[in-house]
Amino acid sequence: MRSKICRPPLNAERDEKMKYLIGVDVGTTATKAVLYDEDTTIIGHFIKNYPIYRDPQGMAEQDPEEIFQAVETVIRAAIHRADLKTGQLLGVAFSTANQSLLLLDEHYHPLTRIITWADTRARQDALKLKETPEGKQLYQRTGTPIHPMTPLAKLIWIKRKRPDLLRKMRHVADIKSYIFWRLFKKFKVDLSVASCTGLLDIHTGKWDQTALQLAGIDKKQLPLLAEPTSQETVMVESERQKMDVPHSTPFVYGAFDGALSNIGVGAIKPNQIAITIGTSAAVRVITDRPVIDPEGRLFCYMVDKKHWIVGGPLNNGGDVFQWAVHYLVDQEALENEQVDRYTLANRIIEGTPIGSHGLLFHPYLGGERAPIWDANARGDFFGLTALHTRADMLRAVLEGITFNIASVFEAMTKLVGKPQSVTATGGFARSKVWRQMLADILDCQVNVPVSFESGCLGAAILVMQSIGIASSYDVVTNYLGDETEYDPQPQAVAVYKQLLPIFRQVEKLLAPAYPTIANLQGELALLHGDD
Repeated sequence: MRSKICRPPLNAERDEKMKYLIGVDVGTTATKAVLYDEDTTIIGHFIKNYPIYRDPQGMAEQDPEEIFQAVETVIRAAIHRADLKTGQLLGVAFSTANQSLLLLDEHYHPLTRIITWADTRARQDALKLKETPEGKQLYQRTGTPIHPMTPLAKLIWIKRKRPDLLRKMRHVADIKSYIFWRLFKKFKVDLSVASCTGLLDIHTGKWDQTALQLAGIDKKQLPLLAEPTSQETVMVESERQKMDVPHSTPFVYGAFDGALSNIGVGAIKPNQIAITIGTSAAVRVITDRPVIDPEGRLFCYMVDKKHWIVGGPLNNGGDVFQWAVHYLVDQEALENEQVDRYTLANRIIEGTPIGSHGLLFHPYLGGERAPIWDANARGDFFGLTALHTRADMLRAVLEGITFNIASVFEAMTKLVGKPQSVTATGGFARSKVWRQMLADILDCQVNVPVSFESGCLGAAILVMQSIGIASSYDVVTNYLGDETEYDPQPQAVAVYKQLLPIFRQVEKLLAPAYPTIANLQGELALLHGDD
């Protein structure tokens, strides 16, 4: 365990007045706020959950009002936790999930729910565009793989399925631009979130005219572009009072969650890779220029006018492990051991041989983005015999999720070079066996910080930049805390090096059948009236 890096604060001569920062993370299933002091020590952590609405056809939507109320709730709670009678709130900054789409009328009222990154109803439209020369050229300019996750694909789908809705629409929003409109009556979006839409040219930092024509929209309907450090200070009075926000408090636009997670763990150089494994997963690196993958496996988004982020997002992370724990952990054993389900699952996995007796699992329960970019992809066990047990299946699931991450990691290293450091964060870090497994499968040292809320810390760093007490992302190195190093175990590495090529080979063999089974599953769901 490394000791905390203790460096003097930026302002060596500080007054006695406590200064606070708030980082807000608007996620897929919850909004979090973290209250920090000016040395980024966590004072309080606040969370508000909300549902995601799904159906068998691939819908994955959120209620914009539920999310806005969650934002109000966590910010108000953080402000009440701070002592603003004797202290000062320096600012609030936002991290948000990317690729959300919300259509608004002329009064900025929602015409739809928020269509999230996880929505796959545009898969036919995305596949059709992906196969055209125009689609390939779009990827080169926007850095965004053609996939149903993107607002571009969603807008093409809406144009085809609901042209009446597109005619009523006057403004094209994402969750962040909608929140800032509600709070400040300003319709803007930061460059990083805009870059994730598939509508922005990452080389020019301007909306791509071809993409807009395909989507059936005009740039006047889109938010104005803003730097991540841009701020608003004149809040709608009713909202200011509701949250008890001090007058003129800077609200900083921030960036999308992946970019801020990299900043929050100090992975801010081209030789520093960050991995996040939560409900979903991602592998990312920040560069000083656009880097486009010739094979189209990775995204490249703008962070600001001087930084880009290259990476691969994966649909299937902790949610797949959650599914496996629910169905594969024996209820009788759970009662006998008298521990929670996840503690028992990790014990079982730790006691099961590396490689799960040759059983492989492809974790594509929700389709997949990187590295295969196939919304029709489906999960499978391969190599199953009568000798395998539920314990083998449970370990194979965890290994399969990690093999998939390794495929993205390998694509990344081929593109930007071997990393000097690899830092991994997210809910996976609660599992010691998973942390070691990641190091073994990647065959490199993995550093796991003690603090999981890297996105909120990244947002706090942007507050510092916005108000002028920090000049660059590098300031984060003053605030990185304890982390644990995991070195690869040679015996495990040897096993995984044999299994990983088979994992990829089987996926390629099954890929032609994915559309057929996906379509059949949709038809059967309609036939049986599944919700």
